[in-house]
Amino acid sequence: MPQHAPRKIIHVDMDAFYASVEQRDDPALRGRPVVVAWRGTRSVVCAASYEARVFGVRSAMPAVRAERLCPEAVFVPPDFTRYRAVSRAVREIFLSHTDLVEPLSLDEAYLDVSENKQALASATEVAQRIRSQIREQLQLTASAGVAPNKFLAKIASDWNKPDGLFVIRPRDVLAFLAPLPVGRLPGVGKVMGERLAGLGIDTVGQLRAFSVLELETRFGRYGRRLAELAQGIDEHRVQADRPTQSVSAEDTFADDLPLSALAPHIERLAAKTWAASRRTERVPRTVVLKLKTRDFRILTRSLTPAQPPASEAELAAMAISLCARVEDEHEAGAPPTLYRLVGVGLANFHEADDPRLQPDLFAGLTA
Repeated sequence: MPQHAPRKIIHVDMDAFYASVEQRDDPALRGRPVVVAWRGTRSVVCAASYEARVFGVRSAMPAVRAERLCPEAVFVPPDFTRYRAVSRAVREIFLSHTDLVEPLSLDEAYLDVSENKQALASATEVAQRIRSQIREQLQLTASAGVAPNKFLAKIASDWNKPDGLFVIRPRDVLAFLAPLPVGRLPGVGKVMGERLAGLGIDTVGQLRAFSVLELETRFGRYGRRLAELAQGIDEHRVQADRPTQSVSAEDTFADDLPLSALAPHIERLAAKTWAASRRTERVPRTVVLKLKTRDFRILTRSLTPAQPPASEAELAAMAISLCARVEDEHEAGAPPTLYRLVGVGLANFHEADDPRLQPDLFAGLTA
């Protein structure tokens, strides 16, 4: 374990946030299965109340499937303006305890309370106070995890949901992690989980039996990260005011469209993405095109030009050019692949004075 004094990190996760706001603001919805989504074959679930989750309804699920799973569900169209306002109120509560707040989304954040503004005796007490304030001031509930680092705090916040608190003390870290499935570790998805299972590694304790060298040999740089996580080590700090890393806009069509019909939609989304990118002084290097086929396969293509796009029109042109790098996989004589969603993004942001963004003064000159 690290030799420095352990940090005191809290991860706060609002419970079924969008759905809970709707139930709070409309008493008729309380106790009922609420699905925050537009109705229709193209819609996906933004959030589901715990009453709906009992039926298997989950976020990002197609709305039509949610309706099949829970015919009694009440569908409520999302109101992101209202959710953002509530999120700001939650963040004000966080900031009354520490300036080191790292929002991850509207409904969750990391807080470093190694030192706290209220001079409370422990991080556990800070977490309890925050949850009480959210309940009393906003009539909502939140779950919290307290731990010596970020990845453990996030695991802990999910341990006693909803409306729960779980604490992982430094002395308990190794024992807590040992029986956990490796899938609970950051970065271990389905593919990595299968690769680890092939080595007989199903739990963190089993992973711990492999040396750093063995893991690096098999998994490269991520192998070292795996070894550290197995020991409960995570040196990532809570970053207040995280610099912009990416911005994007996407849209799901009313009807599936072929690749040849996407240009007007890409231009419209490029305008939204460009406007969002103007809110930061940092400069994006990479243009990203995202597509989702009618059978829900996701394709992404990216371009890092010598010079970043200098206008909305340039961004749109670059994004449209990426369509040429999407292979149409339909068989000869079969109809073309149809797409249900397109997205345009900017990524790989750097500071404006980064030398990588400066034009080559000698470009185009020959000896």
